[in-house]
Amino acid sequence: MKRGAAAGKPGRSAAGVDVQDAALQAELRPGQSIELLKELHILTRDGRLNQDSRRKLKQVYHLFQFIEPLLQELSSPGEGAQSPTLADHGAGKSYLGFILYDLYFKALGRGHIYGIETRAELVQRSRELAERLGFARMSFLNLSVAESADAAELPARIDVVTALHACDTATDDAIAFGLQKQARAMVLVPCCQAEVAACLRQGKALQLARTPLAELWRHPLHTREMGSQITNVLRCLHLEASGYQVTVTELVGWEHSMKNELIIARYTGQKKRSAAERLRAILAEFGLQEALGARFGLTAATEPAEAG
Repeated sequence: MKRGAAAGKPGRSAAGVDVQDAALQAELRPGQSIELLKELHILTRDGRLNQDSRRKLKQVYHLFQFIEPLLQELSSPGEGAQSPTLADHGAGKSYLGFILYDLYFKALGRGHIYGIETRAELVQRSRELAERLGFARMSFLNLSVAESADAAELPARIDVVTALHACDTATDDAIAFGLQKQARAMVLVPCCQAEVAACLRQGKALQLARTPLAELWRHPLHTREMGSQITNVLRCLHLEASGYQVTVTELVGWEHSMKNELIIARYTGQKKRSAAERLRAILAEFGLQEALGARFGLTAATEPAEAG
């Protein structure tokens, strides 16, 4: 019995073309650096793509599809900002930042990417990789999302804020950062929203006596899911109340990631009073005013001025 393709070894077509190489090129974006993907361990040393790295690459490419048009708007000749800036929170190994730079910022010749990460060893590794690849307009900061808002290493304005799987309240910190930096756009993939679920758990008995709707989160699994849903709804309302147009969609298919909700916010300046009112009503309905009111901007200083 002959082996080869069935055993996962490279095969060759009748024309002598390496079949796996051809399949790989079909999956990569035009102009994508093979060397970068090897450095990020998305490709193996011999240039192969395994199932796990294929999943990671699919997520990052899909996110790039949403971010690229935002960057094009910011860097177009008719825009005031000719050199777009982007801050990537919870950057980890900076897959997203490096691929954004490789596919967009490198050819643009201007603009800057800031990767923000709490793990010092990942920050140092990213700095070394950027230097090896000659990605001069990338900076990596060993900071939490919350600390970065007042960091001297960052400019006063950031055009695009991204947070891919920023855990629990780190997504809220990324939104607060974006608001402070007057971001033109935010692209967020929330993860592990545990805080609201904990609040629902504490008041469950009282809510069950008060309303039959508490059945929606009586079981522990439903409590967790309901907490995630409420958290993201509150975030969207907060963004709308702060002058952003919000779109919610899937990052990739559910077979690739369960943490799959993608929130895209574009600044329009049209602050919606109705969004702030609904935000306040939801906090009151679920007994979350004390725990979350200040975080979602329900103060006199941030009250929306326009109806919506």
